[in-house]
Amino acid sequence: MMDLGAIERADVHTEPFAFLLAEGVLTRDEAARIRADYPAIAKPGYLPLSRLEARGAFKTLVEDLQSPELAQVLSRKFGVDLTDKPRMVTVRRLSQKSDGGIHRDSRSKIMTVLVYLNDSWDGDDAGVLRVLRNGDGFDDYAMQVPPVYGNLFAFLRSDDSWHGHLPFTGERYVVQMAFLTSDEELKRKENRGALQLLFKKLNPFQ
Repeated sequence: MMDLGAIERADVHTEPFAFLLAEGVLTRDEAARIRADYPAIAKPGYLPLSRLEARGAFKTLVEDLQSPELAQVLSRKFGVDLTDKPRMVTVRRLSQKSDGGIHRDSRSKIMTVLVYLNDSWDGDDAGVLRVLRNGDGFDDYAMQVPPVYGNLFAFLRSDDSWHGHLPFTGERYVVQMAFLTSDEELKRKENRGALQLLFKKLNPFQ
């Protein structure tokens, strides 16, 4: 389903950290089919794929993300061998005001890949990912990434990989895949994600 050629053609930026933005990875119709087959997520935040039902076009997208072909393309683009690294997929449908704070990702992540699936965005900066030059605020940024269908954003985790978005509340469809440093980190994150999901189910006000 994913157009890997769009990723091959995308430029890799090295400042303020190594990242790429590939456009046209999915068509509008493909994104609509993925949303139609999306897991029934009623709480904000990223939820681990291992605790969700994957079916139809959504399942096809996940298979593409976890494919060796995508790992090979990203390895070539960034000059880092990702082909044997464990992968973790997390899924978001809803955002709340507290989401999107400035961060760098944990050291257990080698690379993060974000695939956006929203049909459109209203032009407001809220909910639009910013590639930040430092962790001091949202104003000094190198690029903005609208969370609309077809956009794939990938970056290498580093001490300088600051990013985030201004507060947004509402639907914000995005599937995230992280290449991790070890199977132990994958198990730890999966277990933590399961606990967070349980907490969300027990807390109707979150």
